[in-house]
Amino acid sequence: MRILLISDIHGNYPALKAIDQRLNTSGFDYIINSGDSLVYAPFPNETVSWLRAHQAISILGNTDQKVIKLISGKKMKKPGNPEKRIMYTTTAEALDDAGRSYLRSLTTTTKLKIKLRHPEKTSPKHQVKLGIFHGSPADHDEFLFVDTPDSRFLELAGLTDCQIVVTGHSHSPYHKTLANVHFINPGSVGRMFDGNPSASFATLEISEKTITVQHFRIAYAIDKVVMKIRENNLPEIYATMYQQGKKLN
Repeated sequence: MRILLISDIHGNYPALKAIDQRLNTSGFDYIINSGDSLVYAPFPNETVSWLRAHQAISILGNTDQKVIKLISGKKMKKPGNPEKRIMYTTTAEALDDAGRSYLRSLTTTTKLKIKLRHPEKTSPKHQVKLGIFHGSPADHDEFLFVDTPDSRFLELAGLTDCQIVVTGHSHSPYHKTLANVHFINPGSVGRMFDGNPSASFATLEISEKTITVQHFRIAYAIDKVVMKIRENNLPEIYATMYQQGKKLN
């Protein structure tokens, strides 16, 4: 069983295209997206089209939820920073009907029962439960980092019935195994903050005996993101963020 893990795309369609060019995405059994698909890079419709075309299993992140508020005519209390707010409002305004319907169809978490079959048998040999959460099994907005204490992961392991927990939100790639639970964050496809602007994602391979995770960082056409930000007269600080791979506000 081969699974492509992506998260925190943040509307960065050029980064998704780079993944297509690096991997044969049609060769995966599943593509799992842990949320924050939209906002910040100005390609919302292209991003949704990619997710739909690839039949990705997606959940809502916190940025996606704010966009749903805006397209539903509701007020958004946060973020208060005007530079951030305009990235939300312009995303909501640009999102077409198909994108709006797609976003509204998503939930904040989902679980998969993955049945592994013996190559010479037709009945399931083994079943693995995989949970997809944006923050953590305890809190949609919880940040879990590579250096989060193991004690916290142990607490979370006791709150889930999943053998594999896939998260996003923190943009921090990791794979930790505690109390027989695999915690995996693929990092951010569209907006890494560690000073390396390349896209981050991971692959997950599950067999009857092993669970293997591999993380990747790949270059993509950042210049296209920067050009689109400037064409749309969006805050220049975001062009700088994409060029530097840093969070500056």
